[in-house]
Formats: sequence, structure tokens, C-alpha cells
Amino acid sequence: MASDAHAHPFDLAGHLPDAEEERRRLGIPCAASAWNGEQFAYQEELARKAREEGAAPMALCFAIHPQLPAASPAPSLAPLLELLETLAAQGRLNALGETGFDLYNDAFRATEAVEDELFAAHLEIALRYALPLVLHVRRAMHKVFSHTMSLKKLPAVVFHSYSGTAGEGEALLRRGVNAYFSFGAAILLNHKEAIRAAAALPLDRLLLETDAPYQPLRGREFSRWADLQVYLRGLAGIRREAADELEAVMDGNFQRVFFVP
Repeated sequence: MASDAHAHPFDLAGHLPDAEEERRRLGIPCAASAWNGEQFAYQEELARKAREEGAAPMALCFAIHPQLPAASPAPSLAPLLELLETLAAQGRLNALGETGFDLYNDAFRATEAVEDELFAAHLEIALRYALPLVLHVRRAMHKVFSHTMSLKKLPAVVFHSYSGTAGEGEALLRRGVNAYFSFGAAILLNHKEAIRAAAALPLDRLLLETDAPYQPLRGREFSRWADLQVYLRGLAGIRREAADELEAVMDGNFQRVFFVP
């Protein structure tokens, strides 16, 4: 079964209480994103049990989501940054994320200065502990390019639900960023730029994700682990390649990003 490069198991469990059983039954390795202590503790326990029981592994990720400064009420950010530093220092993270920039609407643009400060802090921690970085970027690729000199020093940079162009992705690779581009429901929902990027970017740079539960297929209330095979078939059609060959390569990409030191 294909690997899931970005999901939120804590939140998914609120929609699908037996979600972890489904993940194990399907044998899906995943990268689990958290932004607070409760989420991380839940997912760390799932990862521990998976290791002990020989189930599909769960890579643990933590960061302050760039949309959080615009939340009402906004959470206190300093304790979350302290927790991030602690988790990284203790070696409890496979990656740092999702962090980044969101300029999608007026509410998010109003907190752009805070997003900038948070991203700088996250990037510093990722560099200090040599952690891969998982990025959430909406209408803000120009900001990513302003950080390429630092990003190229990281083990890997994953663009969750990649929203840039194929040309931008290729430019990042030319600049020496060890970038990977993750795709999910968007390639099946007629997002033309995402489809073009998924078709054109090198296969050894591609990942699949559900972003469960947040990016459902049309007509669904939430996304789940079982959707991953639908995305895989969709990507195979876009690239006109065999699904099993794509799956094998992207599983290798996933392992290199999240589990190879």
C-alpha cells in the first residue's frame, strides 16, 4: 500500500474512531502532523504501538500551523515553540511540520508578519537538529524562494499538498533544495496546476497524501486512509505509468524523507 506523506490521525479519529485499525489493515506508513501537546501525545502513542507490534510505521511531525495566528481565539504561541524545541532536542520528531505561509485570504494575510516570525523560528530549529521540514504554502511561493539558501541545508523539504507550478518546483531543485512534492485530492478535483505539476515533476520527487481528514474527495465529508489508493490510480492516469511502479518509487521517497537518518 502507498505511503501517506501527510495526515492528522488525532483529528481523523474524531470522524472515524477505528481509523488506526484501518491504517494498520491497509498497511499504510504515514507522516502524522500535530500542532499541540494533546495531538502529539496521541500520535506518539500510536507510533509506539505500531513499532512494538510490527505494524506500518508512523513518522511524527510537529509545528505551529501558519493558520493558527489568525484563529479566534489564537493559541499562545510561545509554549508551542518551547514544546517544539523540546521534542526536537529529545529526538522525538521525524520531521518538523507543517509550517510555512498562508496568504489565501484577508484573515491570513493580516497575520503575515507573525507567520514570518514563526517560520524563521521553525527553520532555525530544523537547521539546528537537521530535521526535514514539511511546508504548508498557499499563495506564498515567493516567500519560499526567499529562504532557499537555508532550505538547501536541510535533509529534505516536503511541500504538503503542493500548490506551486511545475516550473517553481523545478527551480527549487535547480537551486539545490532537496524538495519533495506531495499530492492528494487536488489532482482528482480538476485543479489544473496541481495536475500539471504532478505530471511534470520527477517521479523520485513525488509523494502521495490524504491530509486526512481535511481534503475529501467530492461528495465525501472527510478524507481517510483508504482514499490513498484512489489518489494513486489518479496519479498513474495523469502520468500514464503503472500504478505499482509509481507506488514502489514513492514508498522509497517516503522512507528517505522520514526514516533515513
